[in-house]
Amino acid sequence: MNLFSIISFILVLVFIYIYAFFRTRSIDKKSSEGYFLGGRSLVGATVGMTIIMTNLSTEQLVGQNGQSYVAGMEVMAWEVTSSVAIVLLAWVFLPKYFKYGVNTISDFIEIRYDTFTKRIVSILFIFTYIVSFMPVVLYSGALIFNDLFGLDQYLGISRTTAVVIISTIIGLVGVIYLFVGGLSLIAHSDSIYAVGLLLGGMTITVLGLIALGENSFFTGLDKLLANTPEKLNAWGAVDSAMVPWPTLFLGMFFNNLYFWCTNQMIVQKALAAKNLKEAQKGAIFVGFFKISGLFFLVLPGVIAYNIFGDGIQMDLAYPALVAEVLPNWAAGLFGAVVFGAIMSSFVGALSATVTLFSLDFYKPVINKQATNRQIALVGRVLTIIIGIIVIVIAPFISLFPQGLFAVLQEFNGLYSMPLLAIIVVGFYSKKTSALGAKIAFIFHIVVYALSKVVIPDIHYLYVWSVLFLADLAIIYFYSQKRPEKDDFQFEKYQSKVDITPWKHVRWTGIVILVIVVASYVVFSPLVLAK
Repeated sequence: MNLFSIISFILVLVFIYIYAFFRTRSIDKKSSEGYFLGGRSLVGATVGMTIIMTNLSTEQLVGQNGQSYVAGMEVMAWEVTSSVAIVLLAWVFLPKYFKYGVNTISDFIEIRYDTFTKRIVSILFIFTYIVSFMPVVLYSGALIFNDLFGLDQYLGISRTTAVVIISTIIGLVGVIYLFVGGLSLIAHSDSIYAVGLLLGGMTITVLGLIALGENSFFTGLDKLLANTPEKLNAWGAVDSAMVPWPTLFLGMFFNNLYFWCTNQMIVQKALAAKNLKEAQKGAIFVGFFKISGLFFLVLPGVIAYNIFGDGIQMDLAYPALVAEVLPNWAAGLFGAVVFGAIMSSFVGALSATVTLFSLDFYKPVINKQATNRQIALVGRVLTIIIGIIVIVIAPFISLFPQGLFAVLQEFNGLYSMPLLAIIVVGFYSKKTSALGAKIAFIFHIVVYALSKVVIPDIHYLYVWSVLFLADLAIIYFYSQKRPEKDDFQFEKYQSKVDITPWKHVRWTGIVILVIVVASYVVFSPLVLAK
């Protein structure tokens, strides 16, 4: 980075903060609803952008491009097939959540099961976010930021020291953001960062093709199609280490439903919409965006393979491509976008953690008489405490690069499938069993842990495929045979905002599903992968 890059980097960050600050001045951030849910004031575009930036981080930008550098376009499943679950979020899940007027996913579980099950889920979310997700986002994000822009070389310090400095700065800026402005400030910042990430990511793809074609975009595209058609196949082998094709319809689909439809840090952003219509607009926007992700989160890895060959370490493929094609004057702008992506993912999880603790434990357990303003104040205090804890934990991820890191990444598998099963049964069965939900959790954790020992070579998406169906069967069986809540009145609960659905949600969702299918036809041996 040169002086111009540093100045442009800082100016972009300051501009986005000022923009978001002025957009959120009218929201009462001293109330719990204002702080945790942005005063339920977000419109569709803002909802969509903030969900995108909560989901996207440098792990995908570098990690998925690294995987495609090795395995090709089969990695696009993590992006493109997400759109199917997001359509179901708009069609099925959001209308249910808005109808019951819930603030958190665990609120819905309490309505349909019991308070104990609700708190189990809340604790699992909180533990995962604090111990796994946020430290990994900060550490890996800082690592990748340094690899992209060579901060260690610029400052003349070790790589480890540079990563600690970067992760600390990103963490502190994120904590300040959330402390000052709550969810609404982050959401409006994300609306700018998401545009920047899309433009910046697509620019790297275009510049990569130009470089491959020796200053000709179309020559580069022709070389890509002619030289490596096998890497343009989105259908992974049955025994693929990345994404076996049968899992697209089972384990991958179930995982996407969990992440996009029942994950607190994603759903919370949709619940902050001013009404159901705006939430559905935001979800549909995300659905289209995720399909576009194949062009800047996956395809650059294949371009890197064509430019550099197979002699680069997987996770260095994308940084090498950026270093090769990005003009020096643009480094600061792209750096600001990457910084924003890391911070948004971190703050999205931090906001969800603080919301869960404040609304699920502080208000009902610690201080039952707490006012809305007291709850918001506690949320701000927790933002600082939890943020500092995560910042301290983050550098220690480096001590376990192949052990704890991998274990923490797969921790979600311990509860994601039973959680999804619990919510699906809660949606459609008048009878529910809290006992069945608890048994499903215990069964899943035991069997999933055993699978890591007994069948370690079986892809975890295959394991999830079987376990979700088993979890669903257990919960449904107990709900029918030993229900604690019988003949639930679905019309009893009142929504907090207008729940009139968006009139275009059906056909726009169908368009997304058609594009998903078309993408898999194009990136197959039938068309490009001949």
